[in-house]
Amino acid sequence: MRIARFSIDGNVAFGAVEGDKPDELVLDIIKGIPFADFELSGTKVPLSKVRLLPPVLPNKVVAFGRNYAEHARELGNEVPDAPFAFFKPSTSVIGPGDDIQYPSFTEELHHEAELAVVIGRMCREVPRERVKDVIFGFTCANDITARDVQKREKQWARAKGFDTSCPLGPWVETKLDLQAASDLTVQLTVNGEQRQLGRTSEMIHSIEDLIVNISEAMTLLPGDVILTGTPAGVGPLNVGDEVAVTIEGIGTLTNKVVKRG
Repeated sequence: MRIARFSIDGNVAFGAVEGDKPDELVLDIIKGIPFADFELSGTKVPLSKVRLLPPVLPNKVVAFGRNYAEHARELGNEVPDAPFAFFKPSTSVIGPGDDIQYPSFTEELHHEAELAVVIGRMCREVPRERVKDVIFGFTCANDITARDVQKREKQWARAKGFDTSCPLGPWVETKLDLQAASDLTVQLTVNGEQRQLGRTSEMIHSIEDLIVNISEAMTLLPGDVILTGTPAGVGPLNVGDEVAVTIEGIGTLTNKVVKRG
């Protein structure tokens, strides 16, 4: 099931996305919230009539860096022996169609296409065999990075945590299991030109590794998001660019880059 979060006539709701053809998709509005037992209302609205929002509002976004060997090497970094985590604040999250605002403090804005894992229940110290039970679903992410700031400041809070640096969407796919999610095509285009192409099977540390690792340290809450790393091919974005992340079995997340006003 594809679960979207959307606004219509000033109201915000969750809905199940139905249909196969892009111009015929509809939303069946959910009664309640999707992290608990819920029912479909039977009230349906065309997707074209709503504004899609970030599919979740995470308490925290935990991102893992250098989790694809070729990406680590393309930036001259060593491949880490253990998962390498950092955070993006909730204020960095935007949804499909929202603008990525080019910050004034960088001259080297980069794209990073990633598979995002959405947590479905409160959990801590998750054993490997239980990881599948705490996952709500998967979505597309773009870990927008001020590369020059990242290199200069070493600590990544500003370089990866600025407003609009974490596009998520277009919805959460809940029917993918861990096995399927571990071998999906991840692609990114800028203005229609392919920049990144990889597979989640190229991850150094698996989805299970990442959730076991971070849940040893902290409690994960429903709606929290885990970014699993980016394949090789990261590169610059400029004002006016349209960047699209497409992940097999999930969908496409599209955003435009604008100058921060």
